Amino acid sequence: MFCSGCGQALAVGQAYCPQCGRPAAVAVPPVPGLQFQIENYAGKLKALSVVWFIYAGLALVTGMMGLFFANAFLSGRFGPWMNGPWMHGPMPPMWFGPAILHFAWVFLVIRAGLALAAGYGLMEHAPWGRPVAIVAAIFSLLKFPFGTALGIWTLVVLLGYRNSTLYDQL
Repeated sequence: MFCSGCGQALAVGQAYCPQCGRPAAVAVPPVPGLQFQIENYAGKLKALSVVWFIYAGLALVTGMMGLFFANAFLSGRFGPWMNGPWMHGPMPPMWFGPAILHFAWVFLVIRAGLALAAGYGLMEHAPWGRPVAIVAAIFSLLKFPFGTALGIWTLVVLLGYRNSTLYDQL
């Protein structure tokens, strides 16, 4: 800090200039600036990443339950009164049911893995976390209502120049 009259260097807390006697300028109190915004944004990212972890777990559990039900339905385990959806019509090829179920398992694992990667990337503030979360948000927009809400929230928090700059500062 320097004297506004003569330019003499002043010590911290010195009220008057020792050379010319002019009063020192009052120190301006710190205003919340970039650091405050970064800390606020970090809190939003942490909450978002926790919700992505929860969403991945729920998607995995509900998807597994649905696929177990579909497997039991297609294999005729519901009893003799039901032998799958083709009981009274022509039977599809024997590979059709298992192929669809395998495709659904792969899709379920990829979707849950993408959600887990988005949550982990955002939690760790990894450089790849933001693009992965944006891709996961776009894919989850079709899963009404929770996936849609999470996708919109993710896109609002991560897109834009200001949010991009804050993410890079973390």
